[in-house]
Amino acid sequence: MIKRCLNVELESMLTVINDAAQAYYGVIPQDAWHEPYMGRDELKSEIRAGVKFWGYYVKECLVGVMGAQDKQDVTLIRHAYVCTSERRNGVGTKLLEHLEECSKKPILVGTWADATWAIEFYKKNEYRLILGDERGMLLEKYWTVSTEQASASVVLANAKWTGSD
Repeated sequence: MIKRCLNVELESMLTVINDAAQAYYGVIPQDAWHEPYMGRDELKSEIRAGVKFWGYYVKECLVGVMGAQDKQDVTLIRHAYVCTSERRNGVGTKLLEHLEECSKKPILVGTWADATWAIEFYKKNEYRLILGDERGMLLEKYWTVSTEQASASVVLANAKWTGSD
C-alpha cells in the first residue's frame, strides 16, 4: 500500500533511508558520506522545503520512501530509498509510478554518478540521462548542491522532459 508519510513517521522514514543509504558507503565521495546518512534535522528541513514523502507499506510497516518536490516547471524525485530487505520486489517502481501519476509536470531525478544501481533503476523505468551542459544547467537551476556534489552527480528525466529552454 502507498500513502503519504506523516510527520509522526519521521523515525520510520529515517530507518528506511539510513538502511538503504548503506549502499552508498565507499561509493560516493568520501566527504559526502556521514553517519547517519540523513539525520532528523535534515529530514525535517527537506519537508519544510516542500518535499512530500510517500511511503510503501507492507503489513503496515514502512519499507520504502520517495519524495516529490515541485520546483518551478518540474517535479523533482527526491530521496528514493527502499529497505535492503525489500529491494528487487518492485517497491521503488511502484512508488515512482505513483509519483508520476501525481505530477503533470516533467520529472527530473538527481543522483550520484557512481550509484550505478540507481541510474539503472531509472533507466529501466524509461528515464534518460541528461548529458553535457544541460546537466549542469539543471543542477544549478533546480537543486541546491555544492560544486563538488554537482560534479559527482547525474540528472535523469522522464519522457515529459523536452529539454532546456
